[in-house]
Amino acid sequence: MLRRLLSYILPVGCLLGALLFGSSALAAAGELKTVTFLPQWLPQAQFAGYYVAYEKGFYKKHGIDLKILRGGPGFPSDVMLSRKQADVTTLFLSDAIQQRDRNVQLINIGQIVQRSGYMLVAKKGSGISRPEDLNSRKVSLWQSFSVQPQSFFRRYKITVRPVVQGTTVNLFLRGGVDAASAMWYNEYHAILNAGWDENELTLFFFHQYGLNFPEDGIYVLEETFRRDPALYCSFVRASVEGWNYAFEHRKEALDIVMRYAAEAHTGTNRTHQQWMLDRMKDLILPEGSRVPMGVLESGGYQTVAEELLKAGLIRQIQPFDRFYVDCLRDGYHD
Repeated sequence: MLRRLLSYILPVGCLLGALLFGSSALAAAGELKTVTFLPQWLPQAQFAGYYVAYEKGFYKKHGIDLKILRGGPGFPSDVMLSRKQADVTTLFLSDAIQQRDRNVQLINIGQIVQRSGYMLVAKKGSGISRPEDLNSRKVSLWQSFSVQPQSFFRRYKITVRPVVQGTTVNLFLRGGVDAASAMWYNEYHAILNAGWDENELTLFFFHQYGLNFPEDGIYVLEETFRRDPALYCSFVRASVEGWNYAFEHRKEALDIVMRYAAEAHTGTNRTHQQWMLDRMKDLILPEGSRVPMGVLESGGYQTVAEELLKAGLIRQIQPFDRFYVDCLRDGYHD
């Protein structure tokens, strides 16, 4: 009789336990706060840390129910942020400073990339080995990212023949221009894959010429941040965890990136994404730098802002403490 009674009690107990566990899980899920995040481009290893943090549950651990939107040419992150169609975005520092000058009240809450990967690439065979050799040459430039090269040209009193650069470096590969714009983690690798050896190329890394414009940072509208500072600073901490995990577990990180890239039909390949992830580590954690991941230094901000001012792209330089909130040092906790 006792055995028969237990046969009824145990399943009921298990059912009750499952229901109670489910209720607890639902309650915990109810405590999560939703945040929408938009990377500034299509899925690739440039954003590996965010995808990894999402897949490994780091955002949930910090109380965030994250919704990752798909970036790309049809969804400019600065516009999406200003229209409140995304809570958090990534932007280049130079773009963000210009947006702030245009009265978009965004703030930087975490500077991920510390060293600029922007460069000009030329062929040594064309007689270009120093900045002055670019004078009067055809140089392809991205219209949206011309501040660094223009500052570089001013510094060396160079006058080039600018050509608009599209989404590829094909014009450079075909000899249509003498030098091309490239990101170290992207277009430069495409040039190498096209059969060019590093020894055949002259590289002008802007950061080596006193023009380091830190690129990808984490941005949020000031009014959004003020409503829940701890929430958005938690986003920064979870993202930093994701980047550290990605660098320590490269294969797993690449598996995650490739899955997102496949879903977006980007047409990339694993070899290219591995190169990108390695270069992102070089830019996020540059050798010899004492600046922690996620921190924007005032000196770097000032350098970029001054060059934008000289170029007439901003009217005035915003005070650093109005542009940046140090989520990793200022005591905002989840």
